[in-house]
Amino acid sequence: MMVVENLWRKVNFDDKEYNYSYRLIKTDFRGSAVYGIEIERTDYDHNNNMVNIERDCIEKISPIYDNVHQLLSLVYENQVSPIHLIDILGERVDELLGDFSTCCLSIAN
Repeated sequence: MMVVENLWRKVNFDDKEYNYSYRLIKTDFRGSAVYGIEIERTDYDHNNNMVNIERDCIEKISPIYDNVHQLLSLVYENQVSPIHLIDILGERVDELLGDFSTCCLSIAN
């Protein structure tokens, strides 16, 4: 897995600091590049001690970079937590399954 792009934001709430990383990742699938999304949230207390890390990932969303980049922008702009990644993107990811057959057919020809 390789990180292609990393969007970052910091949120302060109730005496805690939450650092979010929204990553567009690239992996290999059957000899082709496939893109996915990883979200990580690191929580710090008022003394700047790390108290929690949450992370989730959908590794293989689409072989089309722009389709995955749009989803990355969506989760970043809406400050989606890693806990809710699948809830928010699940249906959209299902809709992109056709990208794999389109990509694989064009590679095979």
